[in-house]
Amino acid sequence: MKKFLVLFVLLATAITLAACGGGSEEIYLLQNKPEIDTQLKAFAELYEEEYGVTVNVVSCGGDACQLANQLQSDIAAGETPDIFVIDGLAAYEQYDHILYDLSDEAWVDDTDVAFTYDGSVYGFPIAVEGWGLAYNADLLEEADIDPATLNNYAAYAAAFAKLDGMKATLGIDSVVSMAGGASGMSWVTADHNFNSLLSAGLAYDDLSVVNALLDGTVNASRLEQYANWVELLFEYADPTVLSTGDYDAQVNAFAEEKAVFIHQGNWIEPNLAAANVTFDRAYAPHGTLDAVTDGIFVSAPSWYVVNKDSNNLQGALDFLEYMATSEEGHNYMVNEIGAIPAFKSVTLQPSAPLSVSVAEWMSAGKIYAWNQYYFTSDFRSNTLGPIYATFISAVLDAEATAKQEFIDEMTTAFEGLA
Repeated sequence: MKKFLVLFVLLATAITLAACGGGSEEIYLLQNKPEIDTQLKAFAELYEEEYGVTVNVVSCGGDACQLANQLQSDIAAGETPDIFVIDGLAAYEQYDHILYDLSDEAWVDDTDVAFTYDGSVYGFPIAVEGWGLAYNADLLEEADIDPATLNNYAAYAAAFAKLDGMKATLGIDSVVSMAGGASGMSWVTADHNFNSLLSAGLAYDDLSVVNALLDGTVNASRLEQYANWVELLFEYADPTVLSTGDYDAQVNAFAEEKAVFIHQGNWIEPNLAAANVTFDRAYAPHGTLDAVTDGIFVSAPSWYVVNKDSNNLQGALDFLEYMATSEEGHNYMVNEIGAIPAFKSVTLQPSAPLSVSVAEWMSAGKIYAWNQYYFTSDFRSNTLGPIYATFISAVLDAEATAKQEFIDEMTTAFEGLA
């Protein structure tokens, strides 16, 4: 009888632990930002120390790993992550059948940028991020260029020409550090730069350009102005970084003060900190149009979603709750990865210069939306990406018809969406 009681107690304990998400619980989190891999894993270790739950973080992004491919592979193998990332409507529509409705989670009322669809919340905002054209303020000051004047095509064309003529004086290799030609780097061109065609100069909720392009209707004047801007960036970028460089090559050129501008968002701050960068830096708007566009692109870049069929569903929800509400979570978001928090209860303020700059543009209300994710990943990566790569090669080869061919190919691509 005594043995029976012992066995019963052990069994009851095991059942209780399982029900509560006991020490053997493991959560698989698939995320898309290699640049915060170290910090997120450290935060996961903190969570494990606190709650005894292991969070296995797998980072898949940049030029080494395509998250969409990894996610499809995991799902096919029956190993769907408990938590993974979507970047917008197209990704939501692809995975909506396995997403848990997060509407009742406590953190929902603490944010304005959760991913919602049809009145329900499905995405936990990872942060607020932004990009314009990041600049080295010290080098601009040395060149006597006021960054406040950089807000349209003509202003950038004049500034780029002046800086290019001062390469030896400034000790730079190029005016701009930008990648896009190498495999896996089309997210710089066909995601982020592409967005300036979609939203520059428009009200934050203005989807007129998006909807027109999705219907196959192209505003020829706007596309031509955008093509001028892309061509200008390519002409003044480091040819090697532009055509074959990866993320690290792009960031290193800026960190080492070999380029005055970089076409990246404030997520590069951990890389700059690791490189002991001390120069002042901030964001200026893109010079997408002939008219002044006095704002930068700001949004929640992506969202954590939860697999509704997960065996660790409650554990996944608890981990996100810990990130949103705990002091450790707030410290991780602001101090460890230099992000601008998406939750109103976070009192910490970013200190990294580019994050501060994004916050200042937000406070001024001078922001444009991220609308690139209204287009599918396949269209951006496999249709637009090669068009930008071809344009890069043509610009570097100084082909006279490069820009017109880019315009023609983009037009054909959009018309194919109808």
